[in-house]
Amino acid sequence: MKPVRLSAHAAGYLEKRGFTVAEVEETLRGAAWERAELGRLQARRDFEFRRDWNGEYYAAKQVRVVFVEEAAEIVVVTVYTYFIKESE
Repeated sequence: MKPVRLSAHAAGYLEKRGFTVAEVEETLRGAAWERAELGRLQARRDFEFRRDWNGEYYAAKQVRVVFVEEAAEIVVVTVYTYFIKESE
């Protein structure tokens, strides 16, 4: 797989959205790629979380990576993180 580079926008949201570079890379390597808006691609992956985020407990989180595949690298445009509570 090509090297992965986070855009300045994506890197700026690492802490605020609660994802890691390792999770982004794992998502890109292990999840199916799908078409996204504006000719981009996206991939999603669920991760076990089982801890607090912003004062609430979540069992899992989903990392959604929006990216472009260029000739020499994969450029991550943005990353969304969805926190999931346990099923009741």
